[in-house]
Amino acid sequence: MAIEYDLDIATRSPASEVASRLAEIGRDSGVFDESITGAPLTEKGVFAYTRRGTCVTVIQQRQPRPWDPIVTKFGFTPTVGVGFRMGRGTDTSNQQDDMIRLMTPLLDRVEGDAVLHYQFEVIWLLRKNGDLSLDERDDLWRPERLALVTRPCRRETHTMDTD
Repeated sequence: MAIEYDLDIATRSPASEVASRLAEIGRDSGVFDESITGAPLTEKGVFAYTRRGTCVTVIQQRQPRPWDPIVTKFGFTPTVGVGFRMGRGTDTSNQQDDMIRLMTPLLDRVEGDAVLHYQFEVIWLLRKNGDLSLDERDDLWRPERLALVTRPCRRETHTMDTD
């Protein structure tokens, strides 16, 4: 079973613009090689891979169902999704580090509410109305990952349980 993380963003920016910004961040940080542009990130059936083998895609979200946990729990409707599928044969922790290297600067460049989650079960971060909170688990947010977060944040654990 593949390990996948999703960054769901409610933004006015189209997926193509988010993908271009993400590709630029990836090239500048060395997570992507120089050949990666925004186009492969958004093309259906074409995938961009990090140097460590993480598959990264950006999609324009469809209208979610009314019972979608992001809508019901956090009160926003994602318009763009960024998917991170961890590659096999490479340390997952290093790939998660790369995911953070890509995602944290992206949040500085793309406005709107956002949530990074693992299969709707573990909420790594939530940005709501400009307020950023990171999960309290130190195994997720080790000191070197926290150092990559440049904006003010607090530590708070969220769930998508609606009960």
